[in-house]
Amino acid sequence: MATVAETDGGAKSGCSKSIVPAKIPPVAHPLAAETSEIASNISYHAQYSPYFSPFKFEPEQAFYATAESVRDRLVEQWNETYIHFHVSDPKQTYYLSMEYLQGRALTNAIGNLDIQDAYADALNKLGHELEEIVQQEKDAALGNGGLGRLASCFLDSMATLNLPAWGYGLRYRYGLFKQRIGKGGQEEIAEDWLEKFSPWEVVRYDIVFPVRFFGHVEVHPSGSRKWVGGEVVQALAYDVPVPGYKTKNTISLRLWEAKAGAEDFNLFEFNDGQYESAAQLHSRAQQICAVLYPGDATESGKLLRLKQQFFMCSASLQDIIVRFKERRDEKSSWQWSDFPNKVAVQLNDTHPTLAIPELMRLLMDDEGLGWDEAWDVTTRTIAYTNHTVLPEALEKWSQNVMWKLLPRHMEIIEEIDKRFIAMIHSIWPDLESKLSSMRILDNNPQKPVVRMANLCVVSSHTVNGVAQLHSDILKSELFADYVSIWPNKFQNKTNGITPRRWLRFCSPELSHIITKWLKTDQWVTNLDLLVDLRKFADNADFQAEWESAKMANKQQLAQYILQVTGVSIDTNSLFDIQVKRIHEYKRQLLNILGAVYRYKKLKEMSPEERKNTTPRTIMIGGKAFATYTNAKRIVKLVNDVGAVVNNDPEVNTYLKVIFVPNYNVSVAEKLIPGSEISQHISTAGMEASGTSNMKFALNGCLIIGTLDGANVEIREEIGEENFFLFGATADEVPRLRKERENGLFKPDPRFEEAKQFIRSGTFGSYDYNPLLESLEGNSGYGRGDYFLVGHDFPSYMDAQARIDEAYKDRKRWIKMSILSTAGSGKFSSDRTISSTQRKFGA
Repeated sequence: MATVAETDGGAKSGCSKSIVPAKIPPVAHPLAAETSEIASNISYHAQYSPYFSPFKFEPEQAFYATAESVRDRLVEQWNETYIHFHVSDPKQTYYLSMEYLQGRALTNAIGNLDIQDAYADALNKLGHELEEIVQQEKDAALGNGGLGRLASCFLDSMATLNLPAWGYGLRYRYGLFKQRIGKGGQEEIAEDWLEKFSPWEVVRYDIVFPVRFFGHVEVHPSGSRKWVGGEVVQALAYDVPVPGYKTKNTISLRLWEAKAGAEDFNLFEFNDGQYESAAQLHSRAQQICAVLYPGDATESGKLLRLKQQFFMCSASLQDIIVRFKERRDEKSSWQWSDFPNKVAVQLNDTHPTLAIPELMRLLMDDEGLGWDEAWDVTTRTIAYTNHTVLPEALEKWSQNVMWKLLPRHMEIIEEIDKRFIAMIHSIWPDLESKLSSMRILDNNPQKPVVRMANLCVVSSHTVNGVAQLHSDILKSELFADYVSIWPNKFQNKTNGITPRRWLRFCSPELSHIITKWLKTDQWVTNLDLLVDLRKFADNADFQAEWESAKMANKQQLAQYILQVTGVSIDTNSLFDIQVKRIHEYKRQLLNILGAVYRYKKLKEMSPEERKNTTPRTIMIGGKAFATYTNAKRIVKLVNDVGAVVNNDPEVNTYLKVIFVPNYNVSVAEKLIPGSEISQHISTAGMEASGTSNMKFALNGCLIIGTLDGANVEIREEIGEENFFLFGATADEVPRLRKERENGLFKPDPRFEEAKQFIRSGTFGSYDYNPLLESLEGNSGYGRGDYFLVGHDFPSYMDAQARIDEAYKDRKRWIKMSILSTAGSGKFSSDRTISSTQRKFGA
């Protein structure tokens, strides 16, 4: 391959710049399927869709050219899909979510299009390896945790199932944050995924909608009302294609960006030196899509978050209504009552709740419908998925902030609240004593708020939880009073994951073995077929192949850990992984306390005694919100423990503790295939579902966990004997908290020993007392061990001892691993979507 010798300032010292081989002609082949045509199409984009200096074809440039070549193929299917549904006019699902955790798109796209091998061969012709090119792509920074990943899995499944569906969200320029670990612990820096550009998105300059903030309501003589004044920004659409697996169906994720126009730029003020003032609206518009979940400790922060939510809802609904009307134009007559027969809007948690009053406003103020007709259309259109029972996550917005930003919507919410109260008085007088907690407006004079979850329940035709236990808690506790009014409104839809990204593509070795032994690859779209692996669970040949594939994944993971942390880990040790958002209820603190106790015991052993232990590599990863002090202390503690343990020559053969930085989808795709035991150890009753537990189980990783969220159903499916259970159950938790308040808790000596070892200064001079004190005392703010770490610690350590023993029996462990995968069929997002087709309108 020809090279150019000189380098520029942007290249790393000693790196040469490669060019596209001359033997590959740069010819456009947008629908290429053959290797040589694909190579030519990539070469064409490298030369004629230039974003970089001429003659440059290093891995980064090769990635962008490859992505644009793949996008050519997607665009054809994308356009055909749009035309097909425009003509057939089915009922279409619109999924509104503030988060989408998409991950890298290249592997997923060529995998779903079934052109992986062809692209690998084409890149070889061009002097590159597919694996290297894939690594150049940055994760789209559009989400944070399970909420966003679920949304992305659902889009993949809806595309694969050939359903008419779109996703709507925001195009965050800087994401949540990129996590860096320094001496002080976690540091947050802006994500840079759009620092250059995303090759997957297509800006639609013809799709622009006005979105108003502030202003006032005008009442016309006819009684109609109109929201006017304030400031108006423009919502510009960016579309990302979402291809289905081995199908032409390619649906859209439409992301909105906020902009101001040239008319909003004050040229007079600018020329007068008032630069900031001249571009005030431009600056405020840019803030809307700058960051996911901006800090809301100040009123300006609260206003910005509310702006984000309304901006997404308003632009999306305006777009949905335009599409509905476009598809009606060819029909002689239609009624607004047809709208719910053609449109299904799904709210992913409470963030898009403002879609309810905004749809009412658009129907009444813009389309001229009366209240009753608009309410009928709205309540038959909108459904709500609840994702949490945590009080702080059930959004409550200040009425003062709402009146300031959205005066017309507060009028509508007041009217919904008033009519709900009237209905209770007239039809359900037995519930009058519960009205103060059931109504939408909490008019507490100290802090009047709008309860968004209550607004969702009152206004939606369906409310679903995301795991059986979670849905039961919604019906028996959180929304119990509403159940007596609308018993059929509440449903369970256990979450799922896409088997394409989370097994077929991220673990090709294991996937190949599954396909070989099942004699079909149909499991990729029918995950229930995995159950047939059970009949091979004792087969020595199958076990050997399974263990070999798992070891290959462990070796790849060990290379990655060395690359990002500088720590070398033993692939013969038990790989123990907990990766998720850092939160006290998810109990990473329980995990690290267990690791501290394990380290202390290893230090006390003789060299001979240590040889009889099970070597373990504990990996923890996840982001702590920038303002969540205790979560950030946990991150620092994990890193401080690792710094000591990993450098202790007496012990580091038997134990290592790794904090995996900047956890995201691409990191998960390395960690999950290489995992052997995974920790899903939240306080029972507090995790709505979890989906990482499903990903680990699908990849043959065993679980240590509580009876919380989807753990309950995973344990049922894979077999109780293949699940390491510990901890209090959800129905025991209230009693245990009450006993703690009454001073009846007696801590286990091992628990006290672990805490004391941290306090001894073994892991550095940082003051961990505030963190450890949250586990102590019987009551009070930040004390009393609300998440029952101390109560569950002894049963947790006992379960860990059972894991150590089980791992020594390799044949038994591999069988358990196989049975974990074999029992994971239920947890496909294809099943979740299929079971909700009527609700989604497919």
